[in-house]
Amino acid sequence: MTDRQNILRLAAVLLVCCLIPAFSPVSAAESTSPATLTVAASDSTELSKNQADYVCDGVDDQAEIQAALAALPAGGTVALTEGTFNCAGVIAPAGGTTLSGQGPEATFLEFTNDGRISVDQESITLDGFHIKGTGYSSGVKWLGVMTVRASHAKIHNVEGTADTSIQAVYLLIHDPAVYAPTLQDVEFVNCKAVDTGTYGFLHNAWGSSNKVIKDVRYENCAAINCGSEGAFNPWITGFDFAELNDMEGLRVTDCLAEGNLESGFHFEFDPKVTDAVLENCTSRNNGQKPYPTVAYNQNDMSTHYFGCGYYAPNADVTFNNCTAEGNSLYGFYATNGGKLYDCVETDTGAGKTDYTYRKPAGYYSIPSRSANPALVLENCSSTDSHGYGLQVDLASNIQIRNFELVNPAGIDGKGASLGGTNGQFSDAEVDIHASGDLVDTLVWARNNQNVQYSGEITSGSEKAFLVEGGQNVQTAGMTVAPAGE
Repeated sequence: MTDRQNILRLAAVLLVCCLIPAFSPVSAAESTSPATLTVAASDSTELSKNQADYVCDGVDDQAEIQAALAALPAGGTVALTEGTFNCAGVIAPAGGTTLSGQGPEATFLEFTNDGRISVDQESITLDGFHIKGTGYSSGVKWLGVMTVRASHAKIHNVEGTADTSIQAVYLLIHDPAVYAPTLQDVEFVNCKAVDTGTYGFLHNAWGSSNKVIKDVRYENCAAINCGSEGAFNPWITGFDFAELNDMEGLRVTDCLAEGNLESGFHFEFDPKVTDAVLENCTSRNNGQKPYPTVAYNQNDMSTHYFGCGYYAPNADVTFNNCTAEGNSLYGFYATNGGKLYDCVETDTGAGKTDYTYRKPAGYYSIPSRSANPALVLENCSSTDSHGYGLQVDLASNIQIRNFELVNPAGIDGKGASLGGTNGQFSDAEVDIHASGDLVDTLVWARNNQNVQYSGEITSGSEKAFLVEGGQNVQTAGMTVAPAGE
């Protein structure tokens, strides 16, 4: 009897063990896995359509995309198939959701009739598609094809373009009517704006309060030929990080600005910019519009011109290992807090021939006297500038260390001007190594005060290092060697 009972107990245990998997609760990881809904384009493959939750018909495709987004739980993803989605309205993801495609060479969102993507809620991710916007009305012209107005957004692997009827391809803007808190923590990774009639990447702010945008990151992004397809306005830049907004905590790494109408990387003069760092960036062939043909006039906007690889006046911006190549007016424009380390400028002024009203310079810093140090150039170089290699004036508290100046074409026979324009260059240390035979004077110091020079100048000219006027200008550390020795 005992053996029979034990056998029955053992059988019962085995039965329970066999049934446990069927009735086990779903694991925490499985229960919280976000949902994915798929939307197929009208020209997607039949396989993609058969597997999709929504299928577009090629007209007002934003409706199916928005329906899928509305059906998602928090944390869910709408996956777009390959093909073209014709969108004549707004796509507005809910907070905490993702809209993804199959990559910018496979998934295309074509926006018309004021259509665009609006990121107006927090923690939205956009990934892997191409956007194009055309034919916008005056009511939305100040927005972007992708308009980001809420924090904690991630934009990855998106390429875009737009015509001249809208302000930007990618617009990051503080709009208190949409999102009152500080706009912060936004990242762009592997994103491009190419062949546009408008700005590539633009930061801005509306209203008079809470204008600072914080902690924005760009990694491996590019703005190419912005303003080549017409121009929204005459000031189209590749990247504009501070238009009417203040900027704090910007990080720009491994990015490219090339062939843009005005500056490649740009900060307006008036906003307050702190803790901005650009690293391993390249800015080439920017300033594609013609030089003005009359002298500068503060009240005549047609005479204003940037033409910069990097335009960062009056800003706490650090440039690490950045390159400027062939930009039309200035390679690097930095004043009142600019810090440049291991930067390279070549061929500034290329493509322009009449320098009557614009004098190119590889590195330009005027005025630069309201911060201490007001300008730092360390281990930087200028090669083959079509004007000055280096121009600093209305300046004090300047640190120039191990600057290499090679073969500048110069202005009026002078390759570098330190105080030459207005005669103010003071409380500075300058270590410069210059060579070239295109100018009589490689380094021109005029009316300097409390300046210490060191370095070496290689030239056959007797006026290779020219010091005019000034007080307490120390030149014992500077040597001049004849060319070829």
